[in-house]
Amino acid sequence: MADPSTGSPSLDWLTLDDDEELLWSSRPHRSSVVPALVVGIPLSFVLIGIPIVLGAYLTYQNTHYVVTDAGLYKKTGILSRDVQKIGFDKVQNTSYSQSAVGGYFGYGNVDVSTAGGSGVEMRFRSVPNPADVQQRINKRVKSKEPATDDKSEVLEDVLTELRAIRAELEER
Repeated sequence: MADPSTGSPSLDWLTLDDDEELLWSSRPHRSSVVPALVVGIPLSFVLIGIPIVLGAYLTYQNTHYVVTDAGLYKKTGILSRDVQKIGFDKVQNTSYSQSAVGGYFGYGNVDVSTAGGSGVEMRFRSVPNPADVQQRINKRVKSKEPATDDKSEVLEDVLTELRAIRAELEER
């Protein structure tokens, strides 16, 4: 359901933490239903195309992607609702791809892989300007990485602790 005041989809499904800020929000690009229309409309004369067109439209209406300053959210589902979240501290790699049709109309997929995961954990399908979305995600991931100075401090603390353990063992 769209928010009548803005014309954008409602985010009533999204529960953010008090200090979490919404950075980007979208649903699949409108033109992403074009391939289903190209196939479905001619087939609608034999009634096979109607479910193809209806399925593409309902998927478009009921899919939503959100990027906050804390993580990534994906909502899908026509009859039910499935909300997936990945925190930026878990994101290992991002990539985007565009088909020939997606490149022409300006949409594509953004894939997110996580640490410890096997393959793509979350895919934003048919989002407008996927390169920009990937760049936004990468910028947030980099801002969540510890600074090099923090890493050296941690390593120094570990080294100090190991020296203390070694001294303790040598006394015995």
